[in-house]
Amino acid sequence: MGRGGVKTFDALVDAVGEHSAVDGNAPAITPRSGSSRSVPLRDLVANPYNPRDSIGNIAELASIVEFQLQPVVVVTRKAFESLYPEAAVTARWVVVLGNRRLAAAQKFGRGELDIVVRDELAKDRATLLTAIIAENVDRSGFDVIEEAKAVESLVVEYGSADAAAAHLSKSKTWVSHRRALLNLAPELQEATRRGDLAIREARSLARVPLEQQVVRWNAASNRAGGGNGDANPGERGSGAAAGSRQTAATVSGRAVTKALKRFDSEPNALAVALREVLGDAGSKTLISQLKKVLR
Repeated sequence: MGRGGVKTFDALVDAVGEHSAVDGNAPAITPRSGSSRSVPLRDLVANPYNPRDSIGNIAELASIVEFQLQPVVVVTRKAFESLYPEAAVTARWVVVLGNRRLAAAQKFGRGELDIVVRDELAKDRATLLTAIIAENVDRSGFDVIEEAKAVESLVVEYGSADAAAAHLSKSKTWVSHRRALLNLAPELQEATRRGDLAIREARSLARVPLEQQVVRWNAASNRAGGGNGDANPGERGSGAAAGSRQTAATVSGRAVTKALKRFDSEPNALAVALREVLGDAGSKTLISQLKKVLR
């Protein structure tokens, strides 16, 4: 061992300059933008303005307990609050790209995450939102209604649909189609989320007056299913109200059937679909009965 306790040349390099521990501990070094470091989860918080409505099924990310293939991208609390002063963030960093990885780490018991600090993304709200949308759009779990809401927010920030399309590197038609989905009735938006209503059909229905959308989709569904489309004259007078009630049941029933098929990989989807059908009281009754069966 040489003088000063340095064993090798590499160790010498690490013991001089800004890394020197002379006269006390080495000073803390703030990571440069783009450099990676590992931090405890308590120092991280999910973006409260994430355009995703939910993180979806994160079971596929359970392996994060063993290894993290890609660092999450964060901005400092100061940078984030400069854009959203009302957010009242308490953690040191806000995760702007990688909120599902953060949720998986919290759920499956990983104590820390690798991060990359990118405060330049918080230059303004439009820049931050563009980065988030570009990261998520067309990805699994980021449904088209979430895309539509995020794109609409970006149009507001940039002031025009053309500018939003340019910053997303998407066509003007793509932006127009996504925004059109926000003209759908709420139940049809949910059907589009689940995949029960194809995007092309959804865009066509979005051009129909709101009060007619559900009735038209219900009629089209009945025709596709072989139902009798010829109602009695007296029945047609209350067609809109009856169609709305029938559609709610049809949408819910389809959701349960679809969720049953995916139960092995996404059990939570069945729970959500059943709750929509049964409501809170019915769900509690079902839980009670299942407990009795499982005893």
